[in-house]
This record gives sequence, structure tokens and C-alpha cells, in this order.
Amino acid sequence: MGALATAVRTRHDHHLRLIQARATSDELFQILRDEAFYERPIAERHRVIFYLGHVEAFDWNLLGQRAFGLRRFHSSFDQLFAFGIDPVGGGLPTDQPGDWPSRAEISEYKLHLRTQLDSAIDRALEHPSEGHPQLLTMLDTAIEHRLMHAETLAYMFHRLPVDKKKPVQTQDHWSTSRIQHRLVEIPEGPATLGLPADDSRFGWDNERCALTVRVPAFSIENHNVSNRQFMHFVQNGGYRERSLWTSEGWAWREQNAIEHPVFCIAAEIFGIIGHVCGTAFADGAAGLCKPCGSIRVCKVARSKAAERRAIHRAAYGVPDSDEQRGYPWGEQPPAPQFGNFDFAHFALRRAELTLTV
Repeated sequence: MGALATAVRTRHDHHLRLIQARATSDELFQILRDEAFYERPIAERHRVIFYLGHVEAFDWNLLGQRAFGLRRFHSSFDQLFAFGIDPVGGGLPTDQPGDWPSRAEISEYKLHLRTQLDSAIDRALEHPSEGHPQLLTMLDTAIEHRLMHAETLAYMFHRLPVDKKKPVQTQDHWSTSRIQHRLVEIPEGPATLGLPADDSRFGWDNERCALTVRVPAFSIENHNVSNRQFMHFVQNGGYRERSLWTSEGWAWREQNAIEHPVFCIAAEIFGIIGHVCGTAFADGAAGLCKPCGSIRVCKVARSKAAERRAIHRAAYGVPDSDEQRGYPWGEQPPAPQFGNFDFAHFALRRAELTLTV
């Protein structure tokens, strides 16, 4: 009886998590004023209005169609909002605001879609033996997809002018104690990225076919470089010191006349003065290593691939062993108490750091 109750609780927990993920994305979009929905904060991406429909259409196409086989009610929206864009050969999107549906139309689509999905999910979770055998995995996919977009939309919203956004009322009051930075020595060892093709755990398609590589010994700081540290790097001329940059990074900096990260400026965050910093990889390769003394990290992580391998080795490696942990914190499954899968908190706090002076 205990095992059955646990299984029922697990199934319904998935639906609750989906509802909570919706609330996160809904709250994030509330940051924007009406006219901002038709802006394109990043030239290579869709206008914001696309993502308002996309997170809903993804759920419908995955769950409504594949899991439940529900009857379509707005095929054109299902297709219009199905996929993002990947610019090819430097080409940029040329659509205009008038090419997109109104927010009212998308809101009606969202309401109808969620009503149908919630009813179907409830029925399926009450009778799991009659439903799609991969329903829980599909729900996990829908939840992670929506929360990942909440995070990426937050940095898109950074790029919008201040008059396109409005304050969000929050009860959170963050305070952090001063931390002591130190270097941690990571011995040589293996790093396995991705999952085997036949692994039953949840993973995106580009996480399949695991790759194991040997990572040389290196040092890494025990804490992230802070916004304050990076701001000092900018103020002390880091963007004019050629020796701190890779050849590729320096060429990118010069070609684009980069003097600081695109979003690394003094900011007035709804009444709180601070520094907000979002960097590209080239910024980070220069600013997150040498100015803080972690030169040996740079010798390992001078490319995105090498960076991923080094970080993975530091997180998953077992000291004095070629073995790896199941997760950075050990073998227990992911959960909020381990400081992860909390996109809801992170995305909204990140989006609030957007008012520029």
C-alpha cells in the first residue's frame, strides 16, 4: 500500500510541477509592458511574442498530440510557435511586429490549451496503466523546457530598454556574507559528458551518446567570480590588455568594438544600486581567469569544449580516483535542497536586474 501511495504521489507531483512552471513563466512575462512583447532584444532571436506562444505550443504538441492524441483546435498556432530559429550563414530574421498574432489571440489559445491539457493529465494520472507509457518523461520534458526558457528569457529581458519593463513586487531580501576565494587543485582524471544512448534517464537528444575524455590536472576557484570582481577587471583595463585574451576572443572584441560585456553596467535595480554582469565566452575566458589568479584554469579552458570538460571533472570527479559521482553532491537524485532545479527563483530574480541608469 505504501508503494502504491508513493507512485500516486509521484504522478500527481509531476502535474503540480508543471502548473508551478507555468506560474513561473507567467510571472516572468508580467515584467514587460504591452509594447515590449513585439520587441526583438537579441537580433538573432525571435521577437518576445513568439516565446509567449512557444512555451504553450510545445506543451500542446508534446502532450496534447503525442501523449493524448487530443483534437487540434488551432493548427496554425501549433505550427507557428513550434520551433525557434537558428540563423544560418549570418542571416538574421526580417519579420515585422505586424506579422505576429495579437496577445489577446495568444492568451485565448493558452487558456483553451491549458484547460484541455489539465483535464487529460488528470485522467491519465488517475489511470496510469491506460495512458502513454512515457507520460512522466514527457511531463519532465515539458517542465524543464518551460523553465529553461524562463532562464533564457530573463537574459533577453536584460537587453530591453528600461521603459519597456515594470517593477515586480517581491518579498525577497537577499544578503550574502563575504566569501574567501581560494584555488582548489583538481587532479588529472576522466570526465564523461552526456548519457549512453540506451540510458532510461531523462535527457535531451544532444545529451545522448556519452563521451569520456581525459582532463589534465588544473586549478579552479572555489566560488564563482563575483560581479564586483568582474567590474574591477573592466574598470582596470582588462578589455584593452591583449595578453589576457585568446586570438579569437581579441578579434571578436575588436571587430565589434567591445569595451565591456553587453550587459555589464551600473544598474538601478528597482531602487537597489548594484552591478549586473552577463558575459559571453570570450569575455569570460579573459575576465574570469587571469584577473582572479586562476591562470591554470585558462590553460585547460580556452575553448567552450575544454571549459565544459574541466567544470564537469571538477564537479563529478572523485579525488584520488578515476571514478565519478552520479551528481556533483553525491548519488541522491536532483532536488531543490541541493541548490538546483530552482529556475523559478533564479529566472525571476535575474529578470528583475534589468533597469539601467
